[in-house]
Amino acid sequence: MKKILLYFVSVAACVLMLGYPAVAADAPLKKGDVLPQINLPVPKDPGHKSYLGLSGEGEFKIPQTKAKVIIIEIFSMYCPYCQREAPEINKLYRKIENDPDLKGKIKLIGLGAGNSSFEVDVFRKTYEIPFPLFADEDFSIHNRFGDVRTPYFIGVKIDDGGNHRVFYSKAGGFDGAEQFLALTLRLSGLK
Repeated sequence: MKKILLYFVSVAACVLMLGYPAVAADAPLKKGDVLPQINLPVPKDPGHKSYLGLSGEGEFKIPQTKAKVIIIEIFSMYCPYCQREAPEINKLYRKIENDPDLKGKIKLIGLGAGNSSFEVDVFRKTYEIPFPLFADEDFSIHNRFGDVRTPYFIGVKIDDGGNHRVFYSKAGGFDGAEQFLALTLRLSGLK
């Protein structure tokens, strides 16, 4: 009797799995792709809200930020490479913000893949991240970006018409803030 019951349970499980195929992640973004439309919460922190050029409450889309270029870092607070990269990202932020020709044109944001708001806050405080970080606890944004490993960097250029095309998409850290900034300027066409 147990063998027959086990057989029927196994058959039922197979039928259910075939009836509900797995949802595949999108492919990683590549140069020339349009950034998938995602909604993020308008930051509650007035400094972060001002940095992104946003007002009000609710949600925003990345092309609504007041910038020509957005650099998105997909990170996880548990990723040792993201932890190691944090000081260089902060250095990149300071280089941009301290350059009058770049300040306001290039903005950084971070998306915590699988991280809750609490975990993102711990990462922000631990590594003194000065730019806005957003939680992606259910991996929904991460999935839209191709279920990439962390850290992952995406550079997006926003033109006056609101078009937003990817000019950089790569896993792993970078060789330093200066080199990454030079690469960003070259690939985005800002300089």
